[in-house]
Amino acid sequence: MPTFRTTRRVRHAAGEMFDLVADVERYSEFVPLCERLHVKRRAEGGEGTQILVADMTVAYGPVRQSFTSQVTLDRARLAILVEYLDGPFRQLENRWRFRPAGEKSCDVDFFISYEFRSRTLAFLMGAAFDRAFRHFAEAFERRADKIYGVKPA
Repeated sequence: MPTFRTTRRVRHAAGEMFDLVADVERYSEFVPLCERLHVKRRAEGGEGTQILVADMTVAYGPVRQSFTSQVTLDRARLAILVEYLDGPFRQLENRWRFRPAGEKSCDVDFFISYEFRSRTLAFLMGAAFDRAFRHFAEAFERRADKIYGVKPA
């Protein structure tokens, strides 16, 4: 089962990065392979969390696949958990954690694990997914630079 994990130090506050990743409706503007993301439902969770159920359509060339996930936004812990509900995967889990590293910077921990149900789909999209996930954290950092401005080191 493919997995990818990275930690990046970025020149933005942990709360800013949390807000940027939590703004899932904007993903199609900058996230690799994301063609569309639609939030179907929002609800307050326990302990101040917010729970979203969202459909995401990913595209690579002529191949398009949609899947549904539950996203738990935990601002108090500066953590986001994405759990797979339905679609072309056998399994998908994605975690973000934002750890302050000074007043104007933070460490962004990103983890994803996934497995396609179909070997054919894994063959068609697997390499593109691997490349995209390796650039996810960079895409969010570039988006933060655009939204919040580039801060001096």
